[in-house]
Amino acid sequence: MKIIAGVCSAETESQLLTTAGLLKIFGVDTFRAGVWKARTRPNTFEGVGDIGLEWLKKVKELLSIKTMVEVATPTHVEKCLKSDVDILWVGARTTVNPFSMQELSEALRGVQKPIFVKNPICPDVSLWAGAVERLARSVYDIKLIHRGFSVFPPTKYRNEPMWELASEMRKEFDYDMYLDPSHMAGVRSLVKTTITDGYTRGYDGLFIEAHHDPSKALCDKNQQLTPQELFEEIEKNEKLHQ
Repeated sequence: MKIIAGVCSAETESQLLTTAGLLKIFGVDTFRAGVWKARTRPNTFEGVGDIGLEWLKKVKELLSIKTMVEVATPTHVEKCLKSDVDILWVGARTTVNPFSMQELSEALRGVQKPIFVKNPICPDVSLWAGAVERLARSVYDIKLIHRGFSVFPPTKYRNEPMWELASEMRKEFDYDMYLDPSHMAGVRSLVKTTITDGYTRGYDGLFIEAHHDPSKALCDKNQQLTPQELFEEIEKNEKLHQ
């Protein structure tokens, strides 16, 4: 199974280099990091912004590892392309908005990079499909990320899996689908269980958060594993699902 891993959010250059270095030891070749963070409330940590792209350039140069960043606007796309980010992803708060997806599609026209698309926050397969269809007008290398859906009342998951909706997307589109156990679970113990679900249900890869010291993370500290914890779970599941 393909593993994409990295921090929820870029915080410092040292944090990126340390975490990416540890992940590379375990065989990860693509490092994800949020630079601009879409937060529910203002006056919370909303990412370091453009400087994070400079840090990621250093990660790429020193560690020879691919980098991956979330984009939500055409300006984000432009800045990532200038910084030679290898892969882009579109988050759940953007996927839900057809206007935003159309703008991203136009900004990405002709871009020869993989674009990953998360499911929308709300449990609506048509919105997810529509987002993919808009992007497919401009780019050819699209992959999907299942990160669960916001439901009420809340369940034990931060975002309810609703596995059947992901299955519908997999039937409609012949794209690889990655599972995001971090945002689906929301807490470390359940993240580990959800990794096993990804293996059991035949996902093509994991898109997961890892931090060299989760207790000090500036956002989503409860759902980030250490690189060691992550690869203990992966090793266990690889053996179980050989």
